[in-house]
Amino acid sequence: MNAPTHYEATIGLDWADQKHDLWIHPADGSKAEHLRLEQTAEAVHEWVAKLRKRFNTGQVAIGIETSRGPVISAFLAYDFIVIFPVNPKALKDYRAAFSVSGAKDDRTDAQLIEEFIRLHSQKLKALKPDTELTRKLAALVEDRRRLVDDRTRVVNQVHGRLKTYYPLAEALLGGEMTSPMAADFLLRWPELKSLAAATPHQLRQFFYKHNSRSAKKMEERLLMVQKAKPLTADRAIIEPARLRILALAGMLNCLHNSLAQSDQAIQEAMDEHPEAPIFRSFPGAGPALAPRLLVAFGTQRDRFESAEEVAQFYGLAPVVIQSGNSKMTRMRHRCPKFGRQTFHENASCVAKSEPWGRCYYTRQRKRHEDKHHQACRALAYKLIRIYFACWKNKTEYRSETYLQALKRQGSQLHHELTKPLTPSGE
Repeated sequence: MNAPTHYEATIGLDWADQKHDLWIHPADGSKAEHLRLEQTAEAVHEWVAKLRKRFNTGQVAIGIETSRGPVISAFLAYDFIVIFPVNPKALKDYRAAFSVSGAKDDRTDAQLIEEFIRLHSQKLKALKPDTELTRKLAALVEDRRRLVDDRTRVVNQVHGRLKTYYPLAEALLGGEMTSPMAADFLLRWPELKSLAAATPHQLRQFFYKHNSRSAKKMEERLLMVQKAKPLTADRAIIEPARLRILALAGMLNCLHNSLAQSDQAIQEAMDEHPEAPIFRSFPGAGPALAPRLLVAFGTQRDRFESAEEVAQFYGLAPVVIQSGNSKMTRMRHRCPKFGRQTFHENASCVAKSEPWGRCYYTRQRKRHEDKHHQACRALAYKLIRIYFACWKNKTEYRSETYLQALKRQGSQLHHELTKPLTPSGE
């Protein structure tokens, strides 16, 4: 660890939305004190100014149960403050050692955090923020995922409500429910009565406008509208459902617009990022996953010492727990879920787009009783080793280079890729 062995004071901070509890322990032996700080920029910066004046000869360590947020950003602007993020589970276990009942309050938590970093700072890793552009990109890609999740929830509600009174819309839109076309369709024709009044010309114009131009599909749609029968004529069901669908379609339109703006902001940030070419070169990355992979690795080359450490950090590699004669291997479930999902989704894309990835994925499915997720996890573990080497050496991925490396190593994977097909195609 690079943490200094001495701090002028150690401080535990239990943060909340409205106020923060602090426990300050000066290193000179003077009495420790409790302080409550309001959640305002003025209050935070005024307190930091007093802190600098009081401990002007060295650094101050602050422990906190988070690694991001406005308070962290405010503290990181000062060079004499060192931030130690404390894992909430570690603090919970530490608290349990001294409080069998599990009782807690903000002041006690602040005191325990301070004691934890004062006694164990040499074993903890101080927060070293990544570049501003990387942190901005991290916020953008995580917010985009939340928007996608919000859209999925709204679409599921749309599916559920349409089945009660308007199944024709489901049949007409098919798998397009997450597209802007579906929202526009439902806003224009929220029930069968309004759709039946539309002319074939109006319907053609609508689908052509949304780039759905298949002549065969168009005729099928027009025929379905022509032959459609209402599921129910009960206005007590139709009217509330119609209003609900209009509301949900409006939400979908807002989400589509927000996602488009988010995608644009992410690509602009990637275009500006100096390390974007490395991650854009990764197989199966594309405009959605390349930024997420960049955020997963970051730009600090001392953050991870090995590919194994990356895989374990994101819960894709097992962790060995050994005590005496007992040895147990288990998955790390308390991990950054968004990062693990990123590698898993990327592996699924590589299995479809990269010949060696498809070959490796197929082999793993046979090994794991045809289980897709286990095969993807195995492929993700292999990809992390490749990506780690590219990231560490600041080199772009080349499929030809990797295949040549497999050939030099006499890899079974290369043998399977170059094996001629039998007449039966097996």
